[in-house]
Amino acid sequence: MRYASYRGTSGSTWGAELDGTLYDLGPSGLNLSASLKQAIVTGALDPAPSLDGAPAQEVADTVFETLIADPGKVVCAGVNYRTHQTETGRADVPHPTIFIRWADTLAPAGADLTLPAESSMYDYEGEVALVISKPADHVARAEAFDYVAGYALFNDLSARDWQRHTGQWSPGKNFPESGAFGPYFVPAADIDDLDEMVLETRINGEVRQHASLADLLFDIPTLIEYTTSFTRLAAGDVIVTGTPGGVGLFMDPPTFLARGDVMEVEATGLGVLRNALV
Repeated sequence: MRYASYRGTSGSTWGAELDGTLYDLGPSGLNLSASLKQAIVTGALDPAPSLDGAPAQEVADTVFETLIADPGKVVCAGVNYRTHQTETGRADVPHPTIFIRWADTLAPAGADLTLPAESSMYDYEGEVALVISKPADHVARAEAFDYVAGYALFNDLSARDWQRHTGQWSPGKNFPESGAFGPYFVPAADIDDLDEMVLETRINGEVRQHASLADLLFDIPTLIEYTTSFTRLAAGDVIVTGTPGGVGLFMDPPTFLARGDVMEVEATGLGVLRNALV
């Protein structure tokens, strides 16, 4: 089952997608929880809820909203695929490279995103994100998957010129609408083999990034163990796991995003995260 946050007949809601139809499980439907985040926090998705009697609408006619609009923390891993490490020329490091994204930078699937006038080096980064299922503090690597509620797509849009102002990346990673997130949340139990999940990013239909999660330098249990050793995570918090090689910065010549570009991030079982730049 795949879940989404979207605009229903009576406002913001959430529901389950099945064969191109969304079934309203939120406030304007069966009212199982006020939001998808609350459903994750309370465990309302385990087992998968019945769709009987839920108001339905077609995905094609739906305006999506940000998958989880108010995570307490969005923790991102940088340079975390071998192919991306190779293109950057960075040496091996003993620990994950972590930066923080603010929740108010998140944007929904299908939305037109603003190309910042302040940046001439705006870039895409297709990624897979995970959502935390329960309070997590000093989680051992062997137990890490017990804290994963599920997975979703992410586009970590990056203002490279601002990212390079200093050694701190935060300014280049937190422009408004620069964290596209969605359209679907897929429970961890529905993913058969993470290493076989293939992530692909396309710009105007051209494949720019293509890699499996087996290429991660620091795998998901390592990211959870490392992150929870310095900060507590709560249910509904998000870890964004990194991007493969193929970003615009390291093309020859460097090729950055422009007004009108259409970005698509796709991964096995997670759907397609599509946004245009305006």
